[in-house]
Amino acid sequence: MIDAATPLIPLAVVVPLLWAVLTAVRPQVRAAWLVVPGLLAWCTTAALLWSHVRAQGVTQYALGGWAEPLGIGLRADGLAATLTLVTAVIASACALHRLLSPPAEFADHAARWFWPLFFLLGAALDGVWLAADLFNMYVGLELLGLSAVGLVTVAGTTIALAAALRYLLAALLGSLAYLLGVALLYADYGTLALASLANGFTASTTTLVALALITAGLCLKTALFPLHGWLPPAHGAALPPVSALLSALVVKASFVMLLRIWLGPGVSLLVPAVAQGFGVLGAGAIAWGGWQALRHAELKMLVAHSTVAQLGYLFVAVPLLVDASAAARASAWDGVMLQVVAHALAKSAMFLASGALIAAVASYRVDDLAGVSRHMPLALFAFGLSAVSLMGLPPSGGFSAKWMLLQAALASGQWQWVFVLLGGGLLTAGYVFRVFRASFLQGAEDRFTPTPLGWDVVALALAASAILLGVMAVAPLEVLRIGAPPSVGLLLNGAP
Repeated sequence: MIDAATPLIPLAVVVPLLWAVLTAVRPQVRAAWLVVPGLLAWCTTAALLWSHVRAQGVTQYALGGWAEPLGIGLRADGLAATLTLVTAVIASACALHRLLSPPAEFADHAARWFWPLFFLLGAALDGVWLAADLFNMYVGLELLGLSAVGLVTVAGTTIALAAALRYLLAALLGSLAYLLGVALLYADYGTLALASLANGFTASTTTLVALALITAGLCLKTALFPLHGWLPPAHGAALPPVSALLSALVVKASFVMLLRIWLGPGVSLLVPAVAQGFGVLGAGAIAWGGWQALRHAELKMLVAHSTVAQLGYLFVAVPLLVDASAAARASAWDGVMLQVVAHALAKSAMFLASGALIAAVASYRVDDLAGVSRHMPLALFAFGLSAVSLMGLPPSGGFSAKWMLLQAALASGQWQWVFVLLGGGLLTAGYVFRVFRASFLQGAEDRFTPTPLGWDVVALALAASAILLGVMAVAPLEVLRIGAPPSVGLLLNGAP
């Protein structure tokens, strides 16, 4: 069922965009007075859109009635509506963390631009989730990259500025490859709407080259191993709420675009051999990211390398979405969708909790966390609760996601991914327990700095949400299945 129009779709983009403008032109207004109403409006719009899609099904909106060839066509299926809601929730948590932060944490010259960049990033994310064509995906992706790079620089340190420059260069290179591919597709088909491309798709040489360029650019932006080198420095050097946004949401935007393209007009690109290749790269990400997290001396860099590893699970699912039976593809779709959401909640919580722990001991080093368990029990508990989901332990959302991927691997006879999924969980446990081992050692009594209790509460709420997602996964999965691609959607939508 397709509902032809609802103003909730453009509002999901317009509301954060409006607050980006308001916070830019009225910086003298006290932040909480201006930001909190924006967060409430954003969350309300996202919740209403999610409820609408759950009740009415896929919803489309053509701004001004001109969706093609380069018009603003928006489409809210289950994935888009869910990610719009998750974005609003996580962004609100990060905003509360920022509002509770001491003013001195931000460089004076950069603090003025935090809120405009923050809301612009939210608008860009919602634009990517809801875009129905490759051109508007590109616009959203460019705004997302520029605002994310700007937010990294807010920390004001030399390390952050160097990391932001590296991030910018990687983002521009990925965008260039993507734009070249889009230009080739437009020359061949005269349209960039995903639905039109899917209906008229032919596996010509030009089309395959275009899809390969688009894929390469988006893989760079997703930090798929071995194209991940820019991610740990940028996520590690940014302030905790920024790191949380980047790891939880920003890197997922390009992956969601890949899914839209691969399982829509580009499905012919993912022949079994290519799909297995992406699975191998995903396995490499899990192994390399986990190993780097095990050995890194700094807490935030440990968590940043963990993001590289966790992103690998999304690509391990690719061969299960393509080279498998209908039942296995359906299970893989559920697994990868749940992994996207569970990781977003857990990783944002972990970065926020890590920020509190680092502030308490005034050191980035894991070894300097000795004794923090006595002084920061709530922050450490939030860190551990988020780790439960990342490790894939029951009853968390991460467990449910990885369990569905395991079922898909077993049902399709692809045993190699079973060992990758289990081995990745053990690696995650290794670097998580390394943090806990350090925190329970005897430490000095007088070197801990008090931190706002609200930091711990926000992190704990996100971590608890990642656990509850596994307990209450039925309703989110029902929505995430709405509008699933035809290649995986037959069984999900009830067809025989």
